[in-house]
Amino acid sequence: MSSSDSPLSRRAFGATAATAALLGTTTPATAAGGPGAPGSTAAPGPADGPYERSGERPFRAARHRRSGRPNVLVVLGDDLGWADLSAYGSPHIATPNLDRLARQGVRFTDAYAGSATCSPTRFSLYTGRYPGRTKGGLAEPIADRSVGLEPTHPTLASLLRGAGYATALIGKWHCGYLPDYSPTRSGWDEFFGNFGGALEYYSKLGLGGEYDLYEGDAAYKDLRYYTRILTERASEYVAREHDRPWLLNLNFTTPHWPWIADGDEAESAEIVRRIKAGDARALWHQDGGSIGKYKEMVEDLDRSVGEVLDALRRAGRERDTLVLFASDNGGERFSHNWPLSGNKASLQEGGIRVPTILRWPARIEGGQVSHEPVFSPDWTATLLELAAARPHPAYPLDGTSLAGYLLRGEELAERDLFWRVRGERALRRGDWKYYRGKAGRDQLFDLAGDVREQADKAALEPGRLAALRAAWEETDAGLLPY
Repeated sequence: MSSSDSPLSRRAFGATAATAALLGTTTPATAAGGPGAPGSTAAPGPADGPYERSGERPFRAARHRRSGRPNVLVVLGDDLGWADLSAYGSPHIATPNLDRLARQGVRFTDAYAGSATCSPTRFSLYTGRYPGRTKGGLAEPIADRSVGLEPTHPTLASLLRGAGYATALIGKWHCGYLPDYSPTRSGWDEFFGNFGGALEYYSKLGLGGEYDLYEGDAAYKDLRYYTRILTERASEYVAREHDRPWLLNLNFTTPHWPWIADGDEAESAEIVRRIKAGDARALWHQDGGSIGKYKEMVEDLDRSVGEVLDALRRAGRERDTLVLFASDNGGERFSHNWPLSGNKASLQEGGIRVPTILRWPARIEGGQVSHEPVFSPDWTATLLELAAARPHPAYPLDGTSLAGYLLRGEELAERDLFWRVRGERALRRGDWKYYRGKAGRDQLFDLAGDVREQADKAALEPGRLAALRAAWEETDAGLLPY
């Protein structure tokens, strides 16, 4: 039986029971025109838990719906943890706009990033392939100018552009630096944003003290709060008159460090002073931030996404635009990941499982939840199929298109989700996960009943452990070595 065959799967039951006391009572059931229905703007009530919310129903494809090729808006949060949205169980962060997006589409509970840090996940999303297929993807993350996403490698943007799409990337690139690497060299018609992995939100100074805000390949001066600037640019893009379908990758830096919210000019000035004084760690802001400040940043991200979605609606393009929201990896030091273990940079669930929401009103009904395991390369394959674009035959995809599942009601065949970072390995097959951390010990977890990865089944299931380890090693053998 698939997880969508019953209102409350056994995977869902374990997490719901674990969080019920913390997260409170139920919301009214979804009904036509009521809270949770497509188009509803009502605020969400308290959640049953991050796995099943009252009013959600197991995903079913609406096979009768038809439409042309969609516009595609892919929105990434930066280091946003799996349970940092109220729709995923956060007890203290309010995210009404993203909750509304989930009520109008599909919320995925078992969705993963392609890796555990910024650059390799972006490689996996842009190429649809494991990060280890390319030299630049071996950097975890990219920290200098020696590597990047090679302009000769096909990308989601270049393939969609070849199929007649306009393409733009607004926000964080983190796949290489000028002069050799840039979104405009990898298939995006337009680029406005930062090249590096982090920047100070007002001054736009990056990790090396360099100014890092660009339009195309030229520096662009704007010293306002960065999230405001990106929101304005993205809102303008989706409202613009387009003569063809478009792809917009909107990559916020929020809530990545430094922990600066809109209005924190004094804290910004102190970090800038330290950067200019030669403090190479100033931007990491390890002596700053708080749970309260992190809450401000996530709620600001939510407002910003809401502004862009409002601009899309006012332009009359909401119905025919596919919106995909996710995080590039798990959360960091102030993130709320419960009940998962681990954080960013780890291949434990907390480092790679991410909030993921899909909305496409023309083809997909709202108020749904999916427990199917999916990861970043799957979205590349899916978007290519939906846009009638073909992968390059010399660069076969590692992801699986979800279009049949989402639009035609096809079952997803069981397959392996693979991850590799320095010192860690992981592979998920069905509900079972093989994991080896930096301690070098092979472990096996049944995520259906143990999403926290505490009950190691390796000794009880030696045959299964051996099979999953062999599958991991077979895939690893085809990748570039570190």
